[in-house]
Amino acid sequence: MLKKLLVIPFLFFSLNIFSQSESITLISWNIQDFGKTKSSEELDEIAEIVRYVDIIAIQEVVAGYGGAQAVAKLTDILNRKGYTWDYAISNPTNSSKYVTERYAFIWKNKHIKIKNRGRLITELDAVIDREPFLLDFYINKKKFSIVNFHSRPFNKNPESEIKALTTFISDFIGRPLIIAGDFNVNETKPVFDDFKNIGFTPAVNNQKTTLKKVCKQNKYLNHSIDNIFSSKEIDKIESKVIDFVKFCENLEKARKLSDHLPVFLKFSI
Repeated sequence: MLKKLLVIPFLFFSLNIFSQSESITLISWNIQDFGKTKSSEELDEIAEIVRYVDIIAIQEVVAGYGGAQAVAKLTDILNRKGYTWDYAISNPTNSSKYVTERYAFIWKNKHIKIKNRGRLITELDAVIDREPFLLDFYINKKKFSIVNFHSRPFNKNPESEIKALTTFISDFIGRPLIIAGDFNVNETKPVFDDFKNIGFTPAVNNQKTTLKKVCKQNKYLNHSIDNIFSSKEIDKIESKVIDFVKFCENLEKARKLSDHLPVFLKFSI
């Protein structure tokens, strides 16, 4: 069963994460069509994957009926698995009917605090189809910010959106900032050079994060497009792609959760 495979690899992982109180753990995940299509069983399987981290950044929350409800339900499931969690959901992005989405953050609120519910970066809505969602977090009175971002598809010039986002984040130089999301572009491409030149480092390098529809030659991973970029004020401790599929026979069921794998970052500020 897929659920068993989801839980067992994280037993050591969970103990390791909470051994260092100064560190913060983050998962960024494009959870495909996150809304009414997710059953209670699937939400529980998602919760098993993310329950061990401190902050979850979710892309592709549906803007219509069911999106906000799914985030609230996932948070409730997490609350029943230990720790207390809070969440923030963006307004629908200022996008065309079939493009608009919401973003969400879910976090353990014992040590991590917020002072507002975040905002869509409206300064970018003319140049980015799904303008990013910005939320400030506080731990031990230290502030860090996370931008949650889902670019347009690879065949619709996501590079132009990444360039616009680069210009925006240049105003954050000197402050702890993380950009988490689905960029639809591999982080090795030249469009990310300006990101890197102003001090941002990708969590993972050229690691595939999307799932094929069919496993071929025992391979089920496709494109390297999801990542977490952190400014030089963020001390990266550990990072990885979380492969909850493991075996080809799990692919069909795994794709009911998402067609993307989560990206994990452990860091301190």
